Amino acid sequence: MSQDDKLSPMSLSQVLKALPAFTVAERQLLIRRVIELDEPPLSEADERIVESRLAAHHQDPSSSLPLKTLKEHLKSRRKK
Repeated sequence: MSQDDKLSPMSLSQVLKALPAFTVAERQLLIRRVIELDEPPLSEADERIVESRLAAHHQDPSSSLPLKTLKEHLKSRRKK
């Protein structure tokens, strides 16, 4: 079975039956496709905002906080 055959439209029972034969890459692709089905795409305006903020971050990486720092900040705000 080729990768295209494995990832063509399938019923849930077909996917579950074929899943053990999937490679890691095929499973990752399947997960991405499922997530895409669950989340609507961004509007063009939202996409521009994301691209603009990402470009700004690339120009000045120090403008962002590490995740650990952000979590600590949020936890401290909750305690007040």
